Amino acid sequence: MPSRTNPLKRELYAIQVALRQLQRSFDRLAPALAAGSTAPMPARRKMTMTPARRAALKLQGQYMGQMRNLKPQHKAKVKKIRAEKGIRAAIAAAKRMSS
Repeated sequence: MPSRTNPLKRELYAIQVALRQLQRSFDRLAPALAAGSTAPMPARRKMTMTPARRAALKLQGQYMGQMRNLKPQHKAKVKKIRAEKGIRAAIAAAKRMSS
């Protein structure tokens, strides 16, 4: 047990406990790694970027860029416009409000 008066002993004890826990974790992992029981990860499907998706991402980026410059009350107005009229109208309104 570490001394209550010596902070160095306390820190060394904490490190010793952490190292013991780490050693136990490695001991539990060793059999699985030695057996080679790691299954290969399935190949992920590559997402294709369609022109429509690229255009939607561009609009989203413009919207987010304009929203960054607005005060909270203007952001609320632009969000309402986006819900009612769409993202293009919201971007135009945000540009007007920021200048």
